[in-house]
Amino acid sequence: MKISTRFSVAIHILSFLSIGKDMICTSELVASSVNTNPVVIRRVTGMLKKAGLVKVNFGYGGTYLLKPIDEITLLDVYRSVEVVNEGQLFQIHEDTNLDCIVGANIQDVLSIILKKVEISMEDVLASFTIKDVVDGILKKAQLS
Repeated sequence: MKISTRFSVAIHILSFLSIGKDMICTSELVASSVNTNPVVIRRVTGMLKKAGLVKVNFGYGGTYLLKPIDEITLLDVYRSVEVVNEGQLFQIHEDTNLDCIVGANIQDVLSIILKKVEISMEDVLASFTIKDVVDGILKKAQLS
């Protein structure tokens, strides 16, 4: 199972808006960077807007950040694009054989472990911001 590409696209959008803050960032312009259809950008941007991360000026007015990039964590982005519902990153198979020692107990044991994994992942996402991504992009661009 993979996390939806909406997550990486949302990070791309926010990074583009930061680096291109002096431009009118339309969905078409951002889509050319992501190499996707502007409809995809508008859909993800709508989620970011709903989360209070961006402002959208409809038509050709562009999209703008509402928060400084050092205040937008990757966890904020992850949650804003509804990648998965909270506590449901991992799905455990159901209808196991309850007459089997493994089948009768694996769901309870796995659910405890996988919840800890999900919490750890969210802690790591919370430790990075869009500023970290933008700084990395700018540093890498200077090395190229």
